[in-house]
Amino acid sequence: MRDLDDTDRDILRLLLADARRPFSDIAEHVGLSAPAVSDRVDRLEELGVIRGFTLDLDRSTLRGGLPVLVTLDLSPTRASVVREAVSELDAVEHTFETADGQVLLQAVVPDGDVRGLLASAVDLDEVRELSVHLLAGSDWSPTVGDVGLALDCVECENTVTGEGESARFDGTLYHFCCENCLASFEERYERLSEGA
Repeated sequence: MRDLDDTDRDILRLLLADARRPFSDIAEHVGLSAPAVSDRVDRLEELGVIRGFTLDLDRSTLRGGLPVLVTLDLSPTRASVVREAVSELDAVEHTFETADGQVLLQAVVPDGDVRGLLASAVDLDEVRELSVHLLAGSDWSPTVGDVGLALDCVECENTVTGEGESARFDGTLYHFCCENCLASFEERYERLSEGA
């Protein structure tokens, strides 16, 4: 296990600017071969740093409803469930959950019927307060900065550092903070597999 280095961060920046950029072009910028860039991108995907390559739509060029920012004030125990439910709606583009039980979402709502949209996914009686703001514009610009990996050990939930371990069980990659956690997980995994 190794942490992200400057080359990984440069590759991420280049992909954020243009996810369709060929590996050969990235290779020129970072001083590696195209296969080496491909290997690093594969590793970043396997670690979950890169979850996918998406399309960035300019909603201002499309019709289909009113762009809104909605805040739902909920019980903190229900916020995760509500966030997951509204994120499944086609009209919803981004969702956020705060630690104090608010769910914020950006959506393009047909006919401006925010309550109707929300009612199709959640029980509005759970919503303490609802506020809706008409959006005049928005930008989504994720950045890399000088970040490192922030993986959690699947055994003890401590942070996995550069000295951590990784192992694959039945095709799934797991990360561990130390050899002891890996051994403990492996022993339990084998015991459960034998009993299944």
